[in-house]
Amino acid sequence: MGQSKNPRRVAENEALAVGRMLRGSPHKLNLVAELIRGKQVERALNDLTFSKKRMSNDVKKVLESAIANAENNHDLDVDSLVVAEASVGKSLTMKRFRARARGRGARILKPFSQIRIVVREIEETA
Repeated sequence: MGQSKNPRRVAENEALAVGRMLRGSPHKLNLVAELIRGKQVERALNDLTFSKKRMSNDVKKVLESAIANAENNHDLDVDSLVVAEASVGKSLTMKRFRARARGRGARILKPFSQIRIVVREIEETA
């Protein structure tokens, strides 16, 4: 008895990692995600390591998680991995207020984002 196994959300030659509740706006996170889309995994890690953007540390952690998933869970070759997809979405937004002049308050929005990284194993062409 029990439940049946969940189907894979990605193809057999792909691995997935999702980072949720990353502090920062989706627009800023998408700027960092553009740096790694379509690149070899080793090159993408180097770009994220030396990027000046604050969000690059979080994206690097998610990319390393996707690489580890590919290696340990799906038996893919790490040297032939490419970032197939790096999609960004909204998460919740914290609302805060700041006191302003004449007894008024101003709303401060503190957004959170999420990122989904898919790495794909490509065949080496000789």
